[in-house]
Amino acid sequence: MNQVRVRYAPSPTGQLHIGNARSALFNYLFARHFGGDFIVRIEDTDVLRNVVGGEESQLSNLRWLGLDWDESPDKGGPFGPYRQLERLETYQQYAQELLDKGLAYKEFRENSDKYAVRFKVPQDQEIVFKDIVRGELRFHSKEVEDWVMIKDNGIPTYNFAVVIDDHLMKITHVLRGEEHITNTPKQVLIYRAFGWDVPEFGHMTIIVNEQKKKLSKRDKNVIQFIKEYQEMGYLPEAMFNFISLLGWSPSTNEEILTKEQIIEQFDPARLNKAPAMFDKDKLAYINSRYIKKLSVDELAEKSRPFLEKAGIPIPDEAWLKLLVGILQDRMSYIGQIVDLYRAFFHDEFHIETEAYQFLIDNQSAMLLETFAQKMVDHPFTAETIETLIKETSVQTQIKGKPLFMGLRIATTGDMHGPSLPISLALLGKERVISRLKQTIKQLRGES
Repeated sequence: MNQVRVRYAPSPTGQLHIGNARSALFNYLFARHFGGDFIVRIEDTDVLRNVVGGEESQLSNLRWLGLDWDESPDKGGPFGPYRQLERLETYQQYAQELLDKGLAYKEFRENSDKYAVRFKVPQDQEIVFKDIVRGELRFHSKEVEDWVMIKDNGIPTYNFAVVIDDHLMKITHVLRGEEHITNTPKQVLIYRAFGWDVPEFGHMTIIVNEQKKKLSKRDKNVIQFIKEYQEMGYLPEAMFNFISLLGWSPSTNEEILTKEQIIEQFDPARLNKAPAMFDKDKLAYINSRYIKKLSVDELAEKSRPFLEKAGIPIPDEAWLKLLVGILQDRMSYIGQIVDLYRAFFHDEFHIETEAYQFLIDNQSAMLLETFAQKMVDHPFTAETIETLIKETSVQTQIKGKPLFMGLRIATTGDMHGPSLPISLALLGKERVISRLKQTIKQLRGES
């Protein structure tokens, strides 16, 4: 195989979408697996739809995902410029060459000297190409109409510009979504018109939602933009891992793979022909696995901005580490720590009927009074609380479920939850004592 050169060529018309991220990622994996070059090129000829900051948004989100590239508008390279609007003169030159050869013709606007340039589709030609994903595909030139190469404003259409760019940038393989299959015959005809080698094409399957319908930007049930996942606290390594499985399967059964493992295993022969389902639960699972791998220090650092933005006070670093330590196994994404915190540290203290009945059945008032008395003169750390719980058990002869669930209900309102000593340390001494007194009064029938 010659030196592999592939490209991702987005339009700067908005945020990086899951589908485009998949295209970029698969091209990146293809290049890195075969030791080739990965190029980012900006197709900005749809001037009316271009948005301010669109290009930087694309690049910054790709960087966040963990992609790097060899040539691009921001990095430069030997085949620039890498924005189509900076290459208009080049497209005009090649269009003129086809006009001179009689392989294209001018189409004038009515009552104007302005004209578009149309490609003259040859008659009775078969267009055959081998698709990396789908095998041999066949078209006939009679299925292709004479199409506009250069619009009357001098800007090239996609099917013309992309061929000129791919040829001049020595692109060897073109991996893109299956919606481009019908564009391929037009592009092959342009390659033939110039006598150029045709790159290998691979058209990746569509991505569908859980109802097996093609993922649409109007589908509100699926978060579809990489920036939104970043803002929610998904980890880039997890997103890289998950997106790589949208239309490709590794050679092993293991789905939690590092970037290096995915690059090593990436085999275009394992690109799937069937639609790839965007499974939200699978993404949450993969991300939770990556969160579990973080150290408490790392997770605390990543969690802090979410808590601060939500206005949740962080007394000190030790408190923050305790918090993330007990919530780490429950988090599907880091921003979820806010909801988990609020579900546990609610200011309104209420004991549900079933839980309150448990306290009555186990005659818990003495247990709670003993524990409350022991807490008064001790520092409120998880280690001390654990000791006090043991002392309370010895003194009251209450152990097991009546001990731990009784104390948990009286202090948190919940029958189940994370480590009791750590939970109470996080709640704080003042809040815990207040709740114990409130529960004891209720059990004693006091107002």
